[in-house]
Amino acid sequence: MTSPSRTCHHWVIGDVHGCADSLERLVAKLPARDRLVLCGDVINRGPQIRSTMELAWGLVDSGRAVWLKGNHEADLVEALRQGNWMAHRALAGCDTYRQLGDRHTRLWQERLEQLPCSYGGPGWVATHAGFDPATWEPDLSIRMPFWQSYDGRFGEVVIGHTPGPQVRRLGQIVMVDTGACYGGELSAYCPETGAIHAVPGLRDRRLTPFSKQLAGCLP
Repeated sequence: MTSPSRTCHHWVIGDVHGCADSLERLVAKLPARDRLVLCGDVINRGPQIRSTMELAWGLVDSGRAVWLKGNHEADLVEALRQGNWMAHRALAGCDTYRQLGDRHTRLWQERLEQLPCSYGGPGWVATHAGFDPATWEPDLSIRMPFWQSYDGRFGEVVIGHTPGPQVRRLGQIVMVDTGACYGGELSAYCPETGAIHAVPGLRDRRLTPFSKQLAGCLP
C-alpha cells in the first residue's frame, strides 16, 4: 500500500472514464496544495480518453496525484499482453484501444502495469472496488462480498467502481463514482474532512436517463 509522505488533505476522485473536461474543471476547484487520488477507471467509455490519460499522468508526474489501478486499466493491460486486436477480442472492443490505436496504447502499457491498487492515510484507504474478505487484498471488481463483510480494519474505505447519483456511505465505505460518463457528475471526496466537490460529467452523449444506465455500467 502506497502512503503519503507528508501530512495534507486528500481528494479521492471517482471514475473519470474519459471525461477530460470534467476532470480539468474538478481539479481547478480543489485546493492546489492538496493531494489527489484518482480512484481507478480513468480510461474507457468517454470520448476524451487520450486527453484524460495525459492530464491524469501529468498530475502524477508533478507529484500532485496518485492514479490507482481500476478494473478497466487491469483488463487493458491483460489484453495487451495477449497480442494484437485480431488475436484478442477484448482489445477490439476496448474504447481506449480504438481511440488511441495500437502503437499509442502500447506506449501506456508499462505505466498502467505499475499503477498501485491502494493508497492510504491515517484512518482511511482508497482502492478501486474494495477488498477480498478471504485475503483482505485489493480486489478491482468486487462489490457485494466486500460491502457485506467489511469489518473496519482499514478504517474508512473510499471506493469507485459502482456508479450512483451522488457520493454515498455504506457504514465505513464511501462510494465516490457518480457516473460522470453517463450524464452524472465527477465527484471528489476528502477523507480528512468529509467535504465533497463535484462538477457536471458528460452531457452531450446520447444516452437514456442516468438511472436506467446503472445496470449497464457495472462491469
